[in-house]
Amino acid sequence: MNIILVLIDSVNRSALSAYGGTEFATPNIEAFAKRARRFDNHFVGSLPCMPARREIFAGFSGMQWRPWGPLEPFDLRLPKLLETAGYTTAIVTDHYHYWEESANGYIQSFQGAEFIRGHELDFWEPLVPEDELPDWVRNIEKWRPGYGRKYYSNIRQFQDETDFFPAKVMTAAADWLKKPRAANPFFLQVESFDVHEPFDVPEPYASLYGDASARDRFTLWPPYQDAARQADFFEQASEEELAFVRSQYGAKLTMTDRWFGKLLETLDDLDLWKDTAVIVTTDHGHDLGERGGYGKQFPHFDSHANIPLMVWHPNLQGEDDSVTSLTSTVDIFASVLEMAGVARPAQSHSHSFVPLLKGDASQARETVIYGTFGQGICCTDGEWTLIQPPDRTKPLHAYSTMIPTTIEPQDRAIDHGNYIPGVSIPQWKIPISPDGPGDRRALDSEPLLYNRRIDPRQETNLWAKESGQQTRMRHLMRDHLQRYGSPEELFQRLGLDD
Repeated sequence: MNIILVLIDSVNRSALSAYGGTEFATPNIEAFAKRARRFDNHFVGSLPCMPARREIFAGFSGMQWRPWGPLEPFDLRLPKLLETAGYTTAIVTDHYHYWEESANGYIQSFQGAEFIRGHELDFWEPLVPEDELPDWVRNIEKWRPGYGRKYYSNIRQFQDETDFFPAKVMTAAADWLKKPRAANPFFLQVESFDVHEPFDVPEPYASLYGDASARDRFTLWPPYQDAARQADFFEQASEEELAFVRSQYGAKLTMTDRWFGKLLETLDDLDLWKDTAVIVTTDHGHDLGERGGYGKQFPHFDSHANIPLMVWHPNLQGEDDSVTSLTSTVDIFASVLEMAGVARPAQSHSHSFVPLLKGDASQARETVIYGTFGQGICCTDGEWTLIQPPDRTKPLHAYSTMIPTTIEPQDRAIDHGNYIPGVSIPQWKIPISPDGPGDRRALDSEPLLYNRRIDPRQETNLWAKESGQQTRMRHLMRDHLQRYGSPEELFQRLGLDD
């Protein structure tokens, strides 16, 4: 059986009509969802972009040990496992992080790769002179110095939507499917970095949900990695500007949906549905001003943590159109392997969701955990969610066989040994500043406890009122982390060592 994995970056579940969204048009994703099975309780794992992809490629929940960085030498590689089983493997992507030093080892595991250059901060085109920047780029520069100029330098020659990234990615993927290949099955990974910011779109999309000319007054790319800068933005931004940003996110989502439709048309034209499984998902959502924040920073509320997953399996067309069991990003690894008839390696943290497509929930997850290294961990059983901030006075270390450029060791001794269960290669134990990024107000607060069934927007923190659920969810989080063999210091940082 052929397998296509489509990752569309930064898609908010609530923005999709397939999940009940009404604000933005996404007819092609909705059409796919009607054919496929929709997963309603699918969650992120390790955040953000490359940690999420490590879960997909390696089946490894890495947020307990290390931040963003390359694949480890000991990491499994999904495309290589499929190649060993006789698959032709390829990736088509504009996700420029793959060709950065800090994300080495991912694309190299494919037999073929096609790159669409120029998105966001890709080191592609030379910088244009500052005096040539248009007003909308200067509005980005106000909050993200250097970002707007680099992006504009890459895309300044774009004329219409066919020059933009979703069109190029989906067209290239469709073209790959049309090429002659060996008779063996294929695995094609299609990645669109959009709907990622900046929310820059051409007409007719720019005017679909707002006034396109407002880009000359407002930013298309609010800050969020810097908590202080984000707070300044919200102090200055008007409701009109916040609405404009949201409108341009929706415009980019609709544009991406249109070109995703071209990929679906190719599956129709080539009659691939009968022998091809298709998985459509994202790495995380992107908050659009909810709770005074943007992006996908900790704390990880459902607004960006409960993400879409839709799966077409030609041999497993269930009567129910949705799956309610818990699943996580890390489960894509084992699921693709099972679809390909490949046994899941024992060291993986991944659980296949293929049995759920058969209606068998007997081995379904009881909990999922998700978070960002050095910040906090979240745990849900589907009904209750615990968002546990760290004690920032406690030690923090990264554990790796290397010292990636994304890790800045403190001026303290670096130790080495065997710290990660199942890994025989010695690892470095690297001291890290415990004062990590994120929203300090949230990180310094008490834990957050929500009942998702009665409070789906997670507006009422029940931590002080539900002592029984407080204790139960802490135990569930601790048990889950213990099964993975997480570092002892993590339990101390999360207050789970009592």
